[in-house]
Amino acid sequence: LSSLSSYRDRSFYKYFVDFQTRLRDNDCYGHVNYVVYGEWIDSTIDKFLIEQCSFDHSKSSLLDYVVYSHCEYYSPISYPSIISAGLFVKRIGKSSVDYQVGIFENNKSLKASAVGGFTSVFVDRMNQRPHSIDEQLRKQLLSY
Repeated sequence: LSSLSSYRDRSFYKYFVDFQTRLRDNDCYGHVNYVVYGEWIDSTIDKFLIEQCSFDHSKSSLLDYVVYSHCEYYSPISYPSIISAGLFVKRIGKSSVDYQVGIFENNKSLKASAVGGFTSVFVDRMNQRPHSIDEQLRKQLLSY
């Protein structure tokens, strides 16, 4: 298991999305439950694909399936807070992409409270088999 602590610096990330914590996000220990971090990571990646890559999940001939997810936690976040999720594209393969997401509390922290991400594989919508990433999408991903 390799540590993601080197990715805690805000300067690694090129795309940001803000989220408002909700009271129901807190668990019995008084801080945001780990499941919510996964939701923030997922929403950040999806919003990035829609806004920055013009990827329309409902119309594309490709689907992106999460085949691996991970998250390391460094400091707790509690309601009420606004968090800022930063994203960068760590690796692009023939049909897969590794996304790294840092979770920063209160939109001003320079060190991430958590670092996680997904590996997604693009598959053909019809046959569900891996499909190479088209050049336009690859070009957009490479800029992040």
